Amino acid sequence: MTAFILVSGMFTGTHIWQDTAARLTARGAEAHTVALTGLDGPRAATAPGVDLETHIADVLAVIDSVGAAGDRRIVLVGHDYGIHPAVGAADRRAERIDRIVHLDSGLPRDGVPALAAVPDQSLREHLAGAVGADEADGVLPPPAHEEWPRWGSTAGVPDAALDRLTALAAPQPLGTLLQPLRLTGAVGPVPTTGVLCTGNGTSIELVQMLVRLGDPALRPLTDPRVSFFELPTGHWPMLSLPAELTDVLLRAAAGEGHRLEPVDDDAGPGHLRPFLMDVPDVPRERHGNVDLYLPDAEEPRPAVVLVHGGPVPADARPTPRDWPGLTGYARCVAGDGAVGALLDHRLHDLGDFERAAADVAAAVEAVRADPRVDGDRVALWFFSGGGLISADWLDAPPAWLRCLAATYPVLAPLPNWGLSESRFRPARAVANAGALPVVLTRVGREMPEIAATVEEFLTAAKDCGTDVEVVDVPHGHHGFETIDLTDESRTAVRHALRTVLDHAFGRDPR
Repeated sequence: MTAFILVSGMFTGTHIWQDTAARLTARGAEAHTVALTGLDGPRAATAPGVDLETHIADVLAVIDSVGAAGDRRIVLVGHDYGIHPAVGAADRRAERIDRIVHLDSGLPRDGVPALAAVPDQSLREHLAGAVGADEADGVLPPPAHEEWPRWGSTAGVPDAALDRLTALAAPQPLGTLLQPLRLTGAVGPVPTTGVLCTGNGTSIELVQMLVRLGDPALRPLTDPRVSFFELPTGHWPMLSLPAELTDVLLRAAAGEGHRLEPVDDDAGPGHLRPFLMDVPDVPRERHGNVDLYLPDAEEPRPAVVLVHGGPVPADARPTPRDWPGLTGYARCVAGDGAVGALLDHRLHDLGDFERAAADVAAAVEAVRADPRVDGDRVALWFFSGGGLISADWLDAPPAWLRCLAATYPVLAPLPNWGLSESRFRPARAVANAGALPVVLTRVGREMPEIAATVEEFLTAAKDCGTDVEVVDVPHGHHGFETIDLTDESRTAVRHALRTVLDHAFGRDPR
């Protein structure tokens, strides 16, 4: 018999599993919920000293109780924060665990506290300094009814269920977030399944794309023992889709699920394959974190500053300014008579948008100050996750900004990025863009969660009368310039380049 052990996340207790547990039992499985110290029960009182080790002990007690019979296949399910005590306990009872299910949760790592997975960036920064004993014994108040989206999308949760979630929410002991997780490595071979909630901003396709970027920390996700499922809902599927979640958990226990494709080391990651067009051989100069691609011209020329996406791991090599897709654009810009500028910025984590935006602003000023650049004729071109940085320039376009371009961009923070209250919301900032021309390259095979941000942006732009020219690539994927080597793709790139350069030079793009 399969026995599911269900571990809840921040502010929540065993009550959130009520429907799912009943359905698992009706399907012939066992279901056991873990009462985490200080979190279970309405407005549970929190005793001093509750930390991650306390919750690991809570999970271990249930594992030992269930495993005492010896005839049960244990599947350990951790939701949200709950994956941290779940993995910590599994590391100490690896021989008893048949599978670990990460339910819309992160990847716990040895030595890293659960705070690193908290979606709210400002809260992470605030709590990061709470390392003293007095503060670590404190609590984080539970969200008010309207504050739950800060912790994950509430899409699909019925109003009554959200009311109950709020009424039964408990303060989170700070020690559970601040104490580093300690792992011996014993949990490594245990099969795992990730259940991704697409309404919260994560999908199998997005994870596959991140794996292709070459982050060594994500390579283990291509192991055949790792599977994935998607649920079309927000962060609380046990409240929004309990029947569908039950089915997925049973299938995960049976070893089903999607497997990621490993990186083809011979072909190389998609973003490091050749650009889809021949590009001119133009001079390149490296100045700090900025590369200039220079046209054959005597007088100052307009410039196009290319801003890569991300997050990109800090140790990724080559860095984005040497990626063929981006250098291809920069060389084409220079070949057509303008200065192509390509920079590396420090968007290595979802909490890095502030410093990445500062890097971009500093690079733009350095480019404008170069004597070979006409500082009054500059275009900015944002790619992928770098699209959020465009909000600064849409919100207050300077007079010298002749055009803003975005290619397969993210134009509103995804729900689980913890940026809902930040300034990095182009779909909101476009209301202040005024007469600034915008050129947007949209791919037809975009990841749905990113495509939704593009449509949100276009709707907002239409409402406020912003001039947006959309260049469509109907059969293109995210990063199409090095993976979709088609005439359709080449036509789109040429169209976008021509339009951006027309605006930069002050020519009529029509």
